Amino acid sequence: MAADAVQELRQQCLKRGAAGIKGLGRTFRIMDDDGSKSLNFQEFDKGLENYGVSVGRDRAQRIFAMMDKDGSGTINFDEFLENLRPPMSSARKQTIDQAFQKFDKTGDGVVTIEDLQGVYNGKHHPKYKSGEWTEEQVFRSFLENFDSPYDKDGKVTLEEFVNYYSGVSASVDSDEYFITMMKNAWKL
Repeated sequence: MAADAVQELRQQCLKRGAAGIKGLGRTFRIMDDDGSKSLNFQEFDKGLENYGVSVGRDRAQRIFAMMDKDGSGTINFDEFLENLRPPMSSARKQTIDQAFQKFDKTGDGVVTIEDLQGVYNGKHHPKYKSGEWTEEQVFRSFLENFDSPYDKDGKVTLEEFVNYYSGVSASVDSDEYFITMMKNAWKL
């Protein structure tokens, strides 16, 4: 069954840590030679192999077919990542949304360096203290944690924020613990 194969692929990605799904997306973007933001089966299969994810050719074909919703013979990266994102409870989603709203000081749906000022104190960062980085460089480094690996634009959208925390969420069994962690981290 394709759903079982997707679950197996998701688990293999998550074994690689929170960046597993983002890392797979980055690998696939590298495989996208024509810049079409989609992969045919050969690119998909090769991408899995290069990433070290072994689901077997039959399972890879089933996963590919399930993700190729329109039967075009290609899959979209965002759709692929959406299929791999582990399901989250509504309580976790709500907490992630609250953290993003706090993060997004201007309320425009995108977090930038300007939003960080007043929310994140970069002056305690070791590289700032040593004089190696400016406060702006500290902010950029912080944003890169959440920014999409294939579109480093210095801006973080809600989708990128959710993608980051879906990886974190997958490694935390208890809703209570995840929510407490988020509340403490973001002072919610």
